[in-house]
Amino acid sequence: MSGGVPRRTSRVRRIVRGPRPEAVPALVARACALVGLLDVAGGVFPRFRHSRMHTFAEVLPGSFGPFAAALSLSAGVLLLLLAHGLRRGKRRAWRAAVVLLPAGAVAQFVYRHSIVGALISVALLVPLLLHRDQFAALPDPRSRWRALANFVLMGAGSLGLGLVIVSVHPNRMIGDPSLADRLAHVLYGLFGFEGPVDYQGNTSWTVGASLGALGLLTAVTTIYLAFRPEHPAARLTEEDESRLRALLAKHGRRDSLGHFALRRDKAVVFSPSGKAAVTYRVVSGVMLASGDPIGDVEAWPGAIERFMDEAKAHSWTPAVMGCSETGGEVWTRETGLDALELGDEAVVDVADFSLAGRAMRNVRQMVKRIERAGYETRVRRVGDLGEAELERIRRAAEDWRGTDTERGFSMALGRIGDVTDTDCLIATAHKTDEVPGEYGDLKAILHFVPWGPDGASLDLMRRDRSADPGMNELLIVAALQAAPKFGITRVSLNFAMFRAALARGEKIGAGPVLRAWRGLLVFLSRWFQIESLYKFNAKFQPRWEPRFVVYRASADLPRIGFAAMQAEGFVTLALPLPRFLRRRSAPARACAHAVADRDVRAA
Repeated sequence: MSGGVPRRTSRVRRIVRGPRPEAVPALVARACALVGLLDVAGGVFPRFRHSRMHTFAEVLPGSFGPFAAALSLSAGVLLLLLAHGLRRGKRRAWRAAVVLLPAGAVAQFVYRHSIVGALISVALLVPLLLHRDQFAALPDPRSRWRALANFVLMGAGSLGLGLVIVSVHPNRMIGDPSLADRLAHVLYGLFGFEGPVDYQGNTSWTVGASLGALGLLTAVTTIYLAFRPEHPAARLTEEDESRLRALLAKHGRRDSLGHFALRRDKAVVFSPSGKAAVTYRVVSGVMLASGDPIGDVEAWPGAIERFMDEAKAHSWTPAVMGCSETGGEVWTRETGLDALELGDEAVVDVADFSLAGRAMRNVRQMVKRIERAGYETRVRRVGDLGEAELERIRRAAEDWRGTDTERGFSMALGRIGDVTDTDCLIATAHKTDEVPGEYGDLKAILHFVPWGPDGASLDLMRRDRSADPGMNELLIVAALQAAPKFGITRVSLNFAMFRAALARGEKIGAGPVLRAWRGLLVFLSRWFQIESLYKFNAKFQPRWEPRFVVYRASADLPRIGFAAMQAEGFVTLALPLPRFLRRRSAPARACAHAVADRDVRAA
């Protein structure tokens, strides 16, 4: 830990506690959610409207007028949507509530002459007005793709809720319509048309009005999202990238993850002096930074303070994934956040690496066997490759990815062969004694980014699935053996999550808790490659550098974990695009803000 980091704890500590939801926004949000649930129940279930609970619920906002069921349903859905924004202290949600609640109070008094109903609306309005300073969070970055997502999610929700509405009147339903007829009735009703299901009395009108209200809500919210002013997602501007590169040129050797700050799907905040920066991406309301701050460690507190100010301004949950021990100490000291060991990074010192010895026997035998099979390796700087070969490597890396969704965030650059990345290193495997295929004799690719002037950090590993097993081992050995030629003295390999637990849990004498924890990790490795990453890295006898996650409260960890899985590409909430839309031109791919997948599955 560097002793030169200034202690600015007192001022920053007052700032960082701001993002935690205050009592008033949380209470108002819960009240809105409760009212919304009661309104939805009153609009959907006819028995609820005649129960004792509804004696109370009928005076709540939204349960008035001649179309009580439809209006109650609409108001309930809107209040549920509004509650999330109020809980996070969003200014727009506050404005909407301040407009809607007085309207609800007036409507209660005019239509139902209900003083109690009006007072409930006023009771929710008063704390909003008295504590308006706690609702100052700015909107999240967004794009108009949200409109499509809203249409799909709201449409699916309306379809499911509509099916419940159609089916909760069995005694008034004429005949016994099938599930297909009921679904058709819902679809017709969402568009305002009469469907094939008939009811006795006024029930048909009630069901139709409720379905129409759901359809109107879906249409209005989708149109609003589609035509509101767009706030694009985080993007690294050319000026930001230039400033970051200047910082990396001076201080890049401090952190092996530093170069990954140049991902172009990240935003950045700089310290007041401009000597340090923190890059981040906002995922599901989590302001997710990765690695240590970039730049002079003396200026880190200023960049961290700006980061926390930004989190407070938008009511985002601050978090840092994969920072070093030094970075974790600075983050926790300057902000009052907590840190938890997440895993270990495998770092190989080139001078100490050798294939000799019993410990390296398996790797040595595999490499020799592959070389006898006719494979050869080449290790070069990106700047030394021609454009035609780079384009072939880009296309091969994309096709060999193995998944529709690219993976990686904290330890991935997201591009290969960009004109600004000429100092990156590419190791390739070739088999010249075969008939050239779509990508010539190319069989596997490793891509490394700079780690200061004398280091390299592994970015991605891709191989042709038809190639012989062991391509990844072959290229890592080739890169380590060629490293001195490029002045590289240390190479960072993959990050192994929970490595210490896996290593200690398999040793003799491990306790039952540790063995159970290791067993869970092994089980999860079927999907997340936890154990395989650890065992793959361990083959090269690295030294292990711990990495940490920094978080505000233990209750935030599930949310942070889910956001990290989204950022890394293990969980995606976006709609899949057709393959012909994913196959863009080479220049577009080179500049795309994609995520590189560390495919370390050694066959």
